Amino acid sequence: MDRRQVLAYRIAEHGLHRSAKDVADLAVVRAGLQDSMRDTALLALVARLGGEVSLEDDRLVLAWTLRGAPHYHLRADLPEAIRALIPLDDADALARMLWQRKEMAATGLAATEVVFTAAAALREVVTEPMTKGAVSTAVTQRLPPSFSRWCRGCNATHIQEQLMRIASPLGGVRLVTGASPATLAPLEGRGRLRKTPDPAAATAVIERYLRLNGPASPGEAAEFAGTARAVVDRTWPADLASVEVEGKTRYLPPDRLAALESPPEPDVVRLLPPLDPFIQARDKALLVPDPLRRKEVWKMLGNPGVLLADGDIAGTWRTKGSGAKLTFTVTAFDPLRPAVREEAEAEAARVAAARGFEKHAVTWAG
Repeated sequence: MDRRQVLAYRIAEHGLHRSAKDVADLAVVRAGLQDSMRDTALLALVARLGGEVSLEDDRLVLAWTLRGAPHYHLRADLPEAIRALIPLDDADALARMLWQRKEMAATGLAATEVVFTAAAALREVVTEPMTKGAVSTAVTQRLPPSFSRWCRGCNATHIQEQLMRIASPLGGVRLVTGASPATLAPLEGRGRLRKTPDPAAATAVIERYLRLNGPASPGEAAEFAGTARAVVDRTWPADLASVEVEGKTRYLPPDRLAALESPPEPDVVRLLPPLDPFIQARDKALLVPDPLRRKEVWKMLGNPGVLLADGDIAGTWRTKGSGAKLTFTVTAFDPLRPAVREEAEAEAARVAAARGFEKHAVTWAG
């Protein structure tokens, strides 16, 4: 398989042909749809659904899940998503701390004990909607000092950020949609604090990743799930099909082989937001082979959105709001056909409307 065939498959799996009629029909929502302060989840839905799009849907619930990042899930899917987050062992718990694993290791306690102690404290504190700051203050007072750190930005000592994020869903705590500042609330019917791992749920996370962003490797799936490759090796789905992609062996659920072999023409133009599920695939060199262009798509801080056209990532885009007007700057990697520019400008109008701007303008660069 060459990369363009793989991208055509992914464009279809991600629902970017806008064939789905409802948010619940989108595979990206079933897998968990990441959100950010820049309307990531909303604009990801705009790229996939026709008509008016809203996150104010009782079927959706927001929580810190994959990698400790905020994700929307269907309410019916969230219990399994949370079970998949229960660490299989100390190595898994430590890996899920990501950039703060050194601090967790310094507590001198088993990593699972740290996570479950924090989850129990969060469960005790969050019995009604509370701002994140208020929760952090109350939880920090209940936890051993080694679970916390001095934060220069907040000018206070509080629980490690990533520990709070990975412990919250285990403690039955969700995020409140649209709240500013960030607000936490108890999950309805959250039941008892569960500590028993669920390998089948963890395997389901990996399989959903392979369906959306396959063919892929175990290492790529582990990075997406926010754990170590050795952990994913233990929850790797059985009976996967192996596929050669650009000379490398990658894996895919066997029932998706026919779709990979004959994907629909990727004749869509979309403006995908930063952190869109399509660009969350971990094989960045496959998505954008040119290393200089990769640096434009994935930056250390402040990623742009991407322009999807002719079955490929064709450029980047940014916006600047001023009053009722939203101005887009679209930078194409290569010259675009006039029809592609027209479609991109139509997509910009959809984005502006979804974000509540009455006017918009598009400037082309590059």
